[in-house]
Amino acid sequence: MTAGHRADTRTPAPTDTPAPAEATAEGVKRTSPPAEGAQGTSAPAEPEAAARRLLDLLAADAHAEALASQPARSRAAGVAAPDITWIEEATATALSVRRVLDQYRRREAELVALFDTAGDLAALRDLDAVLRAIVRRARTLLGSDVAYLTLNDPLARDTFMRVTDGSVSAAFQQLRLGMGEGLGGLVAQTARPYASTDYRTDHRYRHTGTIDDGVAEEGLRGILGVPLRLGEEIIGVLFAADRTPREFTPDAIALLGSLADHAAVAIDSARLLDETRTALTRLEAANATARAHGEALHLASDAHDRLTRLVLRGAGIDDVAAEIAALLRGGVAVHDTDGSELARSGTGPVTPSAKTLAASRTDGRAIRADGVWTSAVLAGTESLGSIVLTGRADLPEADRRLFERAALVTAMLLLMRRSVAETEDRVRGELLDDLLVDPTTAPRRNSGGLTLRARRLGVDLSRPHAVAVLDSEPSLRPRLAEETARRARRLGGLAGTRHGHVVLVAPSDEPGTLARTLAADLGRALGAPVTAGAAGPARGPEQLAALHAEALRCVTALHALDRTGEGADSAELGFIGVLLGDRADVGAYVERMLGPVLAYDSERGTDLLRTLRAYYDQGASLSRAKDALHVHVNTVVQRLDRVAQLLGPDWNTPARALEIHLALRVHRLTGRGAGRGA
Repeated sequence: MTAGHRADTRTPAPTDTPAPAEATAEGVKRTSPPAEGAQGTSAPAEPEAAARRLLDLLAADAHAEALASQPARSRAAGVAAPDITWIEEATATALSVRRVLDQYRRREAELVALFDTAGDLAALRDLDAVLRAIVRRARTLLGSDVAYLTLNDPLARDTFMRVTDGSVSAAFQQLRLGMGEGLGGLVAQTARPYASTDYRTDHRYRHTGTIDDGVAEEGLRGILGVPLRLGEEIIGVLFAADRTPREFTPDAIALLGSLADHAAVAIDSARLLDETRTALTRLEAANATARAHGEALHLASDAHDRLTRLVLRGAGIDDVAAEIAALLRGGVAVHDTDGSELARSGTGPVTPSAKTLAASRTDGRAIRADGVWTSAVLAGTESLGSIVLTGRADLPEADRRLFERAALVTAMLLLMRRSVAETEDRVRGELLDDLLVDPTTAPRRNSGGLTLRARRLGVDLSRPHAVAVLDSEPSLRPRLAEETARRARRLGGLAGTRHGHVVLVAPSDEPGTLARTLAADLGRALGAPVTAGAAGPARGPEQLAALHAEALRCVTALHALDRTGEGADSAELGFIGVLLGDRADVGAYVERMLGPVLAYDSERGTDLLRTLRAYYDQGASLSRAKDALHVHVNTVVQRLDRVAQLLGPDWNTPARALEIHLALRVHRLTGRGAGRGA
C-alpha cells in the first residue's frame, strides 16, 4: 500500500468563494447598467431586479434549482444579451454563496452531532453500550448502510469484529483480520485512515478468502476505515460502509476520524471504569472473605480451646464426642484404626467408608460421602482412627475447619490414651511374664501376690482363663502385638510377647472359640494370616505356665498340619491334640469322635458302635464285616448309613476314618461305655 492511497482527513477551506452579501452587492454595483428611469421609466432595470430576486432567494434559503433558474427567466422576459451575461454571473455568485452556506450549515450540524456524541459517550458507563453508541452514531452521521468497529488483540496480533450496526451477515459479524489484511487490517497496522470506492474490485489491499467471503455475504462495496487511537496506541478501527460503490469525501473521512477520536477516549474511559468496578468488586469480595475467614478462625480457635481444656481436665473420649456434636450441631462417632467404635453422640451406629477414610488421610481434609463427613484422626502421618459427622448435609468452610480441628483434638486425646495404655501394657507385660514363668524354676513364686497385682489391673484370675499364642509373618509381629494388646484391654486380659510369639491371657472357658475368633479378627486387621493356638481353661495363676506351653505346641501343630491362618485348641486337633496336651482328656476325645453313635445305641439298644468297629477291623470290607457280625450285608449297609447320618457325610474320609478308628480303640482300651455297644 503506497502513501498515495491514504485518504486525506483535512477539510479544504472555501477560499475561492467570496462572502455572499459582499460579493452580491459589489457585483451588482460593478456591472449594473444604467437604470431604466434614465430613459423615462420608473421601473428598475432587469439586472437590478434579478439581483434582488437572487438575494431574496438566498435569504429565504431557497433550493439551488430556484437560483439557477434566474437566467432562463430573464431570457424569457426578453432581456438584452449584455444583461443576461451579467445576470448569469450574479447567479453563479449566488450559487457559490449557497454552497458555502450549505457547507457551513453541514459543518455546524456535524459539530453539534460530535458535541452530542461526546456528551452521550461521556454519560455511558458500560463498555458494550459505549461501543454500540459509537457505531450507531457513525452510521447516522455518514448516512451509511453499515457501521462497525473492530478491536485489536495484541496476543493474537489481529483485529476482531466487536460490534456492528446494520449488519445482516453472521459470517461478517465474526470476522478476524490479520494485521495488514484487507482494508481494516491495513488501518490497524499503519494507524492511517483508508477508503475504497468499491472494495471488491480494489486491488490495492491484500484480499483473503475469509475477508472477501464475509464482505461479499454482507454485500459491501464502498468502505471507509479510520483508526481508534489512544496516544501512540491503536486499539481498533471504526468503519462506515455502503452496499453500493461510494466515493468518500475528505469531509466524511474527517468526520469519521473525529468520531473515532471521541470513541477511543470513551472506550478507554469505559474500560478503566469497568476495571475499577471489577477491582472494587474483588476488593469487597476479598474483604468479605477475610472477615468470614477471621470469624471462622476465631470460632475454630475458641472451639479448639474448649476441646483442649476438656481433654486436659481428663475428660474421656465420650465427653469429647458429645462436645464436638454440640459444637457442630450434628451426630459424632469416633472409631479406632480397626473401625471399632470408641464413642458416639447424637447418632446411630455408623461405619466410616474405607475409601473415604483413605482419601481423608491423603488430603488431610474432611471428606463428604454417602451423606456423612469423615475426617481421619492423624498424628503426623500415623493414623489413630477416624471421626464421623452425621446430620449435616452441607458444611460451611468455618464448620469444616472446626470439624478438622476436632479431629486434631481427638488425635491428641487418643495419643494420651495410647501413652497411658502403653505404660499400662508394660505393667501388664511384666505381670504376664511373671505368670508364665515355669513354677518348677521359680518355686518361691508368690501366687497370692500375682493375683493381687492382676486385680489392680482389672484382671480377675479367679475366673476361668485361657491362654492363646498367636503367630504371623515376622514383619507384622509388632502390629500383631499392638492389636492383641488392644484386644486384651477390651477383654480384661493380659497380652505381651514371649519367645518371639504374641501371648494373650483372657477370660474364657472355650479356648477353641477364642482361638478361632482371634485368628479371624486379627487376620482382618493385619491383612495377613494369623495362626492362633489356645489352651485352657484354668483358674488362678498356677496353671497358666502349663497352658502357655500347650498353646505354643498347638500353634506349632497347626503349622505342621498346613493349617496356618486358623485357630484351634488342643482338643480340636483330634488325636494329635491328645498327644500334644499335658492334660489330655481321653474321655472327651472319645465323646467328641463317637458321641452321637454312643448316644444312639444307648437310647435305642442298637449295635451301631460294634458294626462300625467290625467294619474298620475288617479293613473297611462290607462282606467280611457281615461275616464277623453274622448278619446280612444289607444290615451292615443300613447301619453304616445311620452312622453317616450321625457323624456326617465325611465320616469315611481318610482323615476322619483315622480319628474314628483311633477313638474306637481308645474306647475299648479304657472300657468306657461298656454295655451292648462296647
